[in-house]
Amino acid sequence: MTKLAIPLLNREIGILEFNSRVLAQAEDPSNPLLERLRFLGIVSSNLDEFFEVRVAGLKEQLQTDPKKIEADGLSISEAYDKVTEYAHTLVARQYAVFNNTIQPQLEEAGIQFIFAKDWTPEQEKWAHGIFNTELLPLLTPIALDPAHPFPKVANKSLNFIVSLDGKDAFGRRARLAVVQAPRSLPRVVQMPKHLAKCDYGFVLLSSFVQKFVGSLFPGLSIVECHPFRVTRNSELFVSDDEVTDLRKALQGELPTRHLGDAVRLETSIETPHALVERLRKENGLGPQDCYRIDGPVNLLRLSQVPDLVDKPELKFALYRPKSSFGLTKPGQQDSTDPDDSIIEKIRQGDILLHHPYESFEPVLQLLREASNDPDVLAIKQTVYRTGDDSPAMDALIQAARNGKEVTVVLELFARFDEQTNINWAAKLESVGAHVVYGVVGHKCHAKMLLVVRREKITGKKSKSQLVRYVHLGTGNYHPKTAKLYTDFGLMTCDEAITNDVHLVFQQLTGTALHLETRELWESPFTLLDELVAHIRAEAKAAKAGKKALIIAKMNALLEPTIIAELYKASQAGVKIQLIVRGVCALQPGVKGLSDNITVRSIIGRFLEHHRIYYFYANGTESVHLSSADWMDRNLLRRVEVAFPVKDRLLKKRVVLEGLKLLLKDNATAWKMNSDGSYQQVKPRTNQTPVIAQLELIKLFAPKGKAK
Repeated sequence: MTKLAIPLLNREIGILEFNSRVLAQAEDPSNPLLERLRFLGIVSSNLDEFFEVRVAGLKEQLQTDPKKIEADGLSISEAYDKVTEYAHTLVARQYAVFNNTIQPQLEEAGIQFIFAKDWTPEQEKWAHGIFNTELLPLLTPIALDPAHPFPKVANKSLNFIVSLDGKDAFGRRARLAVVQAPRSLPRVVQMPKHLAKCDYGFVLLSSFVQKFVGSLFPGLSIVECHPFRVTRNSELFVSDDEVTDLRKALQGELPTRHLGDAVRLETSIETPHALVERLRKENGLGPQDCYRIDGPVNLLRLSQVPDLVDKPELKFALYRPKSSFGLTKPGQQDSTDPDDSIIEKIRQGDILLHHPYESFEPVLQLLREASNDPDVLAIKQTVYRTGDDSPAMDALIQAARNGKEVTVVLELFARFDEQTNINWAAKLESVGAHVVYGVVGHKCHAKMLLVVRREKITGKKSKSQLVRYVHLGTGNYHPKTAKLYTDFGLMTCDEAITNDVHLVFQQLTGTALHLETRELWESPFTLLDELVAHIRAEAKAAKAGKKALIIAKMNALLEPTIIAELYKASQAGVKIQLIVRGVCALQPGVKGLSDNITVRSIIGRFLEHHRIYYFYANGTESVHLSSADWMDRNLLRRVEVAFPVKDRLLKKRVVLEGLKLLLKDNATAWKMNSDGSYQQVKPRTNQTPVIAQLELIKLFAPKGKAK
């Protein structure tokens, strides 16, 4: 076998390649028009984070060792050039889609972005009024002269470079100024219908500022005014060796995050070269770091438009997540009262929840019930992302107020949610909850909820016992993302599993040697070893002439040991089907190396998020769910768990809903070629299109209500 190496470009270009597939959803005329606009915004948001983290990391390497040779034979400098070249191509394509397709079609549908150059006198009067009352009091002009050096504008903020002519009150010659738009200002304002002369007319913040910026410089002439945006390195650094109070140390870093080193400059295509060069040099950027935008700077701000437009025909059909739960068959009507005890239902048998097709409400119901149940003594939960407004956190706070022992393992380093989590930590501690931050150097990414309840022993009046109930999930305890991300959750009181969860919490909150778990695979201790052992077992079965099959679904596949083992298994004859939404460093279909491996990516209405590991295992069919992707960070540098689905019928559901339907998808799937490129899977002639997510919506819909 050829020596395995994971080139740097596999990750960085892989992320851009994934965004190319997302962009294809904006190009796809079969998707509703306003949803295509949303996809454009998703690409912008993804690229922001890509530059803040990935490109920022590359630039740091450029400064320290630009000639260092990577695994693919390229230097860091050469790799950086390839990444930026791909990024420029992707951004140009993104704006071409907006300008040439989506914007004209929106206008045909009665939805217009009305720019200043096209305003009628009546529209300009209205816009001037908005500017004077809502915008002008919040705008601050900063002149550029020896006494006013170029300001370090905040990360991803909207700014304007203004070219001036004339002298100010002090007799100084005015040349240039910068105007920063506060984040509190609306990026899109809806124009009254009678003025817009269309169903929905929208004016961008940049149009207001560019048209009336002269109000900020009375007596001076405005030569030109152009928007620009600077993206900065947003990684936080807290030394593992020196930190004594993690929350305090992190809180000290957060205020400066938005002022990190610049990594990207975005300017409008109309901005003169001289001004672009000034902006570039002031921010210490090279020519390849400047992105000339043919349209609104930052398309993400247009993502709010679909929510402001009441045109259902231009959006995905509405659906309601199935509210019943604990059923073997999706779509089956629940005959039980939703107000019945969720704990009692778990006692009757394991419950599998499939979000967003099934509601997240049962998880919140478990938390609320436990917080108010006098027999519940303790609640323990991990928190990675939960949002500013969190019913889960509210329930934990209420539980603490009710005298329960509440322990929360709260991950402070959940990227871009650090401040939110710090705020929740303070609120939890204020009511007496125990808040710990996991293990320094190992993010706690596992999704676990443990409820400990005292229950009477049947037939013994005076005796009782402690019974544990758990929820384990592949996604966060975040009701909003539970409506957008596909995830599985398992509720169980299985003694072996609940005891394992107890041991993991014990490791996270205390200090001890590794406590061996029986059912859970835990990183950084056993998860990688278990995966390798199961892959090797399938290879051994294949060599013996037995059926061998591996199906795995995840967000990313980069871990070298796993990839090497999958290659060996393929050579042994194991059929391997991988569903990898994002970056994949494994190359399928390479003769003599990965002939028996296929890789596909599903890009649809919902973000495919659950991780599923299936091994045929001589017919016993081992099925595990997890929050862990097959990446170095998940398997070696994070606290993760993979948990088994033991109930036979629930196991069948996971295989059908999470794997088989996605493998049948011939409309939103992308097949990875042996060279690492992707091509969209399309129905063959006379073949019915299969959209896995739509099939699942139908599957879970009550009879007669599927669309």
